[in-house]
Amino acid sequence: MGSYFRRQLADYVEYHRDPWNCAMHVFGIVFLFLAAILPLSLWPITVFGIQTSAASIAVIPVLIYWFLLDFALGAGILVAAVALLSAAAVIVGQTTTVGMWSLTAILIVIGVASQIIGHRVFEGRQPALVDNPTHLLLGPMFVMAKLFIALGFRRDLAIIIQGQPQGAAS
Repeated sequence: MGSYFRRQLADYVEYHRDPWNCAMHVFGIVFLFLAAILPLSLWPITVFGIQTSAASIAVIPVLIYWFLLDFALGAGILVAAVALLSAAAVIVGQTTTVGMWSLTAILIVIGVASQIIGHRVFEGRQPALVDNPTHLLLGPMFVMAKLFIALGFRRDLAIIIQGQPQGAAS
């Protein structure tokens, strides 16, 4: 899957060159992920005698996909997903159902708005998923790749995302 992921990432990057658009995506993707799992966190499920939620079960297929695309980035997203699943569980445990649905709606509005603003105002281009719907699942990989690059890891991805090796002169 490595070459497939690199081709998809290179295509995705073409829609995400502006740093402000990228920043908007960090918040938008996190907010939309949280909005997706919040309602599912209300639904308890027992699997093999272990109590969990529908949210935890729902993220497994996409986590597997991300691991298959790139193991290290998938592991980074797993850590973020665990943190967000934990946050969702706390929110659901501390608020009413109406409060949870209100927060979900707010997160969706802010998440979608940040994506639209990032593309229209800063990038001046339509979102990547309009041309290729599979890019919806590449957003978290892109954000995690940018984090890995910022931390000094993944020169191979820095070449794709930044157009030059990490540490190379501009």
